[in-house]
Amino acid sequence: MANFLAYVKSGQYSGTIFHRVIPGFMIQGDGYSTSFAESPRAPIPLESQNGLKNVTGTLAMARTSDPNSATAQFFTNTINNAVLDYPNPDDNGYVVFGKLVAGMDVVKKIEASPTTTRAPMQDVPQKPTVIESASVVVQ
Repeated sequence: MANFLAYVKSGQYSGTIFHRVIPGFMIQGDGYSTSFAESPRAPIPLESQNGLKNVTGTLAMARTSDPNSATAQFFTNTINNAVLDYPNPDDNGYVVFGKLVAGMDVVKKIEASPTTTRAPMQDVPQKPTVIESASVVVQ
């Protein structure tokens, strides 16, 4: 979670997009601007053995096939995705670091967005869904 909060505090997420939307699975954000420019970032070690599960409304870190490759990209589970829990699907799992407390209606609207292929990516919303800003709110 410290990694995600550092990105929020630095303004990393401002002006980035949800670039991958798979109905009945998840929506994935950051990593790309509206012009699909990507910023290099240092990866963090995998923390998927924290006991948290990929259930509806949880936030998890996106990564490549390298388990220690997560940077700023994250996804919101739109269903219960036990297939992503440690040790699945590759003996590593995907680390959950947060849960929505509000806004699942917005997630469902994004999930319903028509998608297209924008080489080399699939499942890209036809109309950019932009993260205008992100901030830390203390309750």
